[in-house]
Amino acid sequence: MKKFLIVGLGNIGETYQNTRHNIGFKVLDNLIAKNDLKFETKKLGDLTELKIKGRTFILLKPNTFMNLSGKAVKYWMEKENIPIENIFVITDDLNLPFGTIRIKTKGSAGGHNGLQNIQDILQSSNYNRLRFGIGDEFHKGNQVDYVLGEWTEGEEKQLPERIEKMQEAMRSFGLAGINTTMNEFNNK
Repeated sequence: MKKFLIVGLGNIGETYQNTRHNIGFKVLDNLIAKNDLKFETKKLGDLTELKIKGRTFILLKPNTFMNLSGKAVKYWMEKENIPIENIFVITDDLNLPFGTIRIKTKGSAGGHNGLQNIQDILQSSNYNRLRFGIGDEFHKGNQVDYVLGEWTEGEEKQLPERIEKMQEAMRSFGLAGINTTMNEFNNK
């Protein structure tokens, strides 16, 4: 049975629950609610398994805080014997307009500390990631407040459709492969 590690990046705790930086957690929380699953707190994160058409998707929300996510990713990759090409990281991106989905197989961390930590710990930037655009509607020097800020009312209205799109991309990644997924979902 083919296994995939789907990592939703975010920060633990109620304070961060509805912030832009927690889009990875939000996508996985929504997915498990729809599939009547529950997360179980295990070493370095909250996990659950979702089975789709003979594939196992291990859903991980690291509880190491965003900037130390790599430790959890590496631990569960090794524990579940999942190759790097079967990893899919869902995260926010300031450099993309709100709602934009960009899927890549490799690349720089783009200033994102969570991705940088994953790259440092895995010693590779060749892992699949889905970046969700949160825009850059902040004044110089207010980046942290913006990223850790809550969604606007307008963004909140558009999120359900965007979350659904990201979940479809995750399923496509496991069932159809990364190239098909990039062709189908990038910039949609």
